[in-house]
Order: sequence, then structure tokens, then C-alpha cells
Amino acid sequence: MFAARSLTRIYGDGTAEVHALAGIDLELHAGELIVLLGASGSGKSTLLNQLGGLDQPTSGTLHYLGEDLGACDEAALTRFRRTAVGFVFQSYNLIPSLTARENVALITEICADPMRPEEALALVGLGDRMDHFPAQLSGGEQQRVAIARAIAKRPAVLLCDEPTGALDLRTGMTVLEAIERINRELGTLTVIITHNAVIAGMADRVLTLSDGRIVGVRANPERAAVRSLAW
Repeated sequence: MFAARSLTRIYGDGTAEVHALAGIDLELHAGELIVLLGASGSGKSTLLNQLGGLDQPTSGTLHYLGEDLGACDEAALTRFRRTAVGFVFQSYNLIPSLTARENVALITEICADPMRPEEALALVGLGDRMDHFPAQLSGGEQQRVAIARAIAKRPAVLLCDEPTGALDLRTGMTVLEAIERINRELGTLTVIITHNAVIAGMADRVLTLSDGRIVGVRANPERAAVRSLAW
């Protein structure tokens, strides 16, 4: 689905130049669950922003289903984000005055072939909480609403930036199980950023980044269940 060749992103200029990505080559395939590992500043979030069409490369190429994202104008990138990509961030970004169902419906109203909000919330185990407001939900439940909102448009790609970073261990496992279920049942290419190496066991492949480069690629012989990981 994605093919990157010599993908580079530089911020600043002169002595202030920062090479956030320094020549990335990768391929990502439909249905995969990918974990991106690396310390802060390794380039994980910059790479995720490239994949999601939130930023464009300084040099090199990034193709999605054969289309060069680096050559797209802002209108084309907006269409790409709207139709193909779901985002999940560490912060839930829910609207406090709307129920879980209404937060998800915000997305379904602008998509061509969305799930019903009730269907998306059921997929993340919140079928009985859909009429609750964010303040009435735990952190893990709010994050699962955010996941439901992201997948309600049936995206081909789900990008998750530290989705469990603000959660305790038990709640984080529940959120990861929801993400794994979406990947398995919908066949969504799923990319998870984390600094927690334990999570790598649930992936098909693990890409390790350092200083803007991929320094390690590991394929797991089989994906481990979230609850079986050595937390």
C-alpha cells in the first residue's frame, strides 16, 4: 500500500537543520499490523505524519497505491486523509458536549460509505456506553471512542501515535485489544508508534528507528495476543 524510497524530511536550514527523516526505504502492505519503535526524536512521529498526509517530504518519494503523495496539492491530501486514513493520538480529542455516539457521528456525516456510529462503537466494546458523555467515561473508554471515530469511515489505514501513552497498564491492554480487533476483522493496515518494546510482540513486523533512519526490521513468526505479552 505504501512504498517509500529515500524519504527525507528536513526542518530548518543552515546550522539549525534537523534531519527528522534521513533516507527511509520501506514498504507497508494491506492488513499488516506494524509497530514503530524508537526513542524520542528518532523520527517515528515524522514518519507517521508522512504516511497520513499531514506533512510532505523534503526529498525522496512516498507512494500510496501508486500515487505520489509528495506531488499532491493540499486539496488532494485532504481527500486522502478524509477517505483513506484514520488517526488515533495519545490525546483523545473528543468534544465534551457530545455523547460517544455523537462524537463518532461527526466523522460518519462527511464520509461516503461509513459505518453506523453504533456499529463502530460495538467493535471497540462500547455498545452499552454510546450515550455517555466523555466526562462519564474512563480514559480507556474515551480512547476507544476515539478509535471508533477513526475507523467509522472504514479507512484502509489506521495510524496510532502512542495510543496507550496516557493510560495505565490494564486500560492500555484493553485499548490495544480494540486496535488488534480492528486490524484483524476489517483488514486495516495498522501502524502503531510506541516506545514500549513489549508491544512489539503483537505486530506482524517491527521497525526500529534511530536518528531518522530505520535501523532494524523484525518479522514476528506469529502475532502474540495482547494479554500474553510479558508486561
